[in-house]
Amino acid sequence: MNKRTVLIVLSFFSIYVFWGSTYLWNKIAVTQLPPFMLASIRFTLAGSLVFMITKAMGKSLAITKKQLINCAIASFLFLSYGNGVIVWALQYVDSGFAALEASLQPLIVLILMRFIQRKAIKLKSVVGILFGILGMYLLISQQDLRAGEGSILGIVMIFSCILCWSLGSIFVAQADLPKNFFITTGYQMLIAGITLAIASFLFQEHWIAPALWDSKTQISLLCLVLFGSIAAFTAFNYLLKEVSTEKVATSAYVNPVIALLLGWYFLDENITLQSLLAAGIILTGVYFINSRKDKKIKVLRKNS
Repeated sequence: MNKRTVLIVLSFFSIYVFWGSTYLWNKIAVTQLPPFMLASIRFTLAGSLVFMITKAMGKSLAITKKQLINCAIASFLFLSYGNGVIVWALQYVDSGFAALEASLQPLIVLILMRFIQRKAIKLKSVVGILFGILGMYLLISQQDLRAGEGSILGIVMIFSCILCWSLGSIFVAQADLPKNFFITTGYQMLIAGITLAIASFLFQEHWIAPALWDSKTQISLLCLVLFGSIAAFTAFNYLLKEVSTEKVATSAYVNPVIALLLGWYFLDENITLQSLLAAGIILTGVYFINSRKDKKIKVLRKNS
C-alpha cells in the first residue's frame, strides 16, 4: 500500500475505534466534573499539545484570516456545540445510547446534501432514511428511557449536535483551511477550549482542581486528549479532504457498537432487546445509504 492508503486506513481506524470509546471516557469524567469545564480542559490541553508538537516539527503556525474564520466556524459546529452539548447530555442518557443516536449522522448528511448541494436522493437512500426514522422511533419510545429524568431533553440536545456535526462535515469538505491537518486541528481545539470555558462561566459551573479528581477521571481525560482529540480529530479533518463526506460519516457504523460494549462492560449499562433491534434497523439504514453505486462526491480542494 502507498503512503496515502496507509494514512486513510489508520485515519478510519481512529475515527471508528477511538471516537467510539470517547462516549465511555466522557461518561466517566462527567460524573465528577461539570460538562463544559470537562470539554474546555480537554480541548485546551489537546490544542496546546498539537501546537507544541507542530512547532517541534519546525512547522509554521501562520494561517490566513479566512482560514482562521473557517477554523472558528468548524470549531463551533464540531467541538464547542457539537461535542460540548453531547458531554452535557451524557448526564441524562447512557453512553451507548448517545452513540447509537449519533449513528443517524449519515442519514442527516444525506438529507442536508440534498438541500444544500441539490444532490439527488436515490431509491436506496430513501429506504435508508425510512429505516433510520423507524429505528430512532424504537430507540426513544422505550418505557425505561421515558421514565428517566431529563432523558428526553438529552435526546433532543444530542440530535441537535448530530445536526451541527453534519453541517460541519459538509462545510469543512469545501472550506479553505490550512494544508497541514495537524494545524487545523490545533486551531479548532484551542478556539473550542476558549468558547467552552466562556460557556462554563455563563452556566456558573463550579471548577474542580485537578488534584481533587479521582484516578478514573484523570485516566478518562488523558484518553480523551490523546486518542479522542489529537489522534481521531486530526484523522477526521484529513479524511474530509481525501474521501467523500458520506464515507467519513460511516464511523456511525462502528462507534455505537464500541460504545455499547464498553458501556455495558465498564459501566454496567443495560442493553435492552429493543435497543439492539433499533440499532440493527438504524445501521441497516446507514448501509443502504452507503451501498449506493452513484459517483463519488467530488471534494473541492482549494489549497491543492
